[in-house]
Amino acid sequence: MTLEQRLQRLEDDRAIRDLKARYLRACDTKDPEAVRDCLLPVGAVIAYDGFPAFADREAFVAVYAEMGCAPGIFDIHHGANGVIAFAGEDRATGQWSLLFHNINLASQMLTQMGVEYDDVYVKQGGRWWIAETRSRRLSCLIHSVDGEGRPTVAVMGDAPENFG
Repeated sequence: MTLEQRLQRLEDDRAIRDLKARYLRACDTKDPEAVRDCLLPVGAVIAYDGFPAFADREAFVAVYAEMGCAPGIFDIHHGANGVIAFAGEDRATGQWSLLFHNINLASQMLTQMGVEYDDVYVKQGGRWWIAETRSRRLSCLIHSVDGEGRPTVAVMGDAPENFG
């Protein structure tokens, strides 16, 4: 690998890491347009554990805007431990650990989950896109909060099958 190729690989690695950070931040800041702009325009696959799979970004963004951007929903997506592997100049995979925290005022629930992402990235038009993103839950802690603000553990360990 030439020095120029090595430098390009480092720049691509950084661009993919920045892309994933933009995506997670967009989810937290309730910015559907920024979420859309991270996903491949045609043919993106989004398959998150506990949700139906999506074969395009528009359907996913519509559901995200409805559920994730509702009043009283507060999310934190902390992604870490990113491992990027390249399968050529314009294709890469990524694995990420995620600590997800959700506050839902309507249901009076607090949720924390440990999640693993498996992503595929493609470079088109000079920029990187998330082409596929899949997740699986590793752990779940859900508290219900009573009228006086006291949390009680409702789920601990595995997330329920219908959670989502």
